[in-house]
Amino acid sequence: MARYTGPSCRLCRRENMELFLKGERCYTDKCAIKRRNYPPGQHGQGRSKTSDYGVQLREKQKVRRIYGLLEKQFRGYFQEADRMKGVTGENLLSLLERRLDNTIYRLGFASSRTESRQLVRHGHFTINGRKVNIPSIQLKVGDVIELREKSRKVAAVIDSLEAVVRRGIPQWLELERDAFKGVIKSLPVREDITTPIQEQLIVELYSK
Repeated sequence: MARYTGPSCRLCRRENMELFLKGERCYTDKCAIKRRNYPPGQHGQGRSKTSDYGVQLREKQKVRRIYGLLEKQFRGYFQEADRMKGVTGENLLSLLERRLDNTIYRLGFASSRTESRQLVRHGHFTINGRKVNIPSIQLKVGDVIELREKSRKVAAVIDSLEAVVRRGIPQWLELERDAFKGVIKSLPVREDITTPIQEQLIVELYSK
């Protein structure tokens, strides 16, 4: 599956905020946006104000990069959200949050979504007892995500679980840390997503 393989810190600088794409590094002084808080490129420090379209575009790019999706994938999620009942923007965020790779990150098994995607691709997790390796699987209420027995000594997972207190776990998830297990208690609602996202701008952009 196609994915972005360029420098992650460049994306944070372009969106002018921490997207937490590199796990623990983002919480240290090595974070690029703490050292160079302006967009990348030779004209980064001289950018002028953007148009309404530019603001909408940047918001869409920001959310797309947070969840690690390419444009075609992201547009597919928007189209699905638009067909669902309810508020399109909130539906979109709910679909993105319920991706398997994002849920594993939210539960604290990985320090970043990139790392969680890799863990899934390598077959370290099961859903309801069944081995999975597709990061984009949509989870449902009641689903149980569990780290496989042979994977419970992976250093990256252990380190991430120890640091999960700093991030916190959303209300819609429940972590049984000693059992290396997570449960989907409910569907995520808008209040569960603390990342500064203005989803209405994305709706406006795609509705043009």
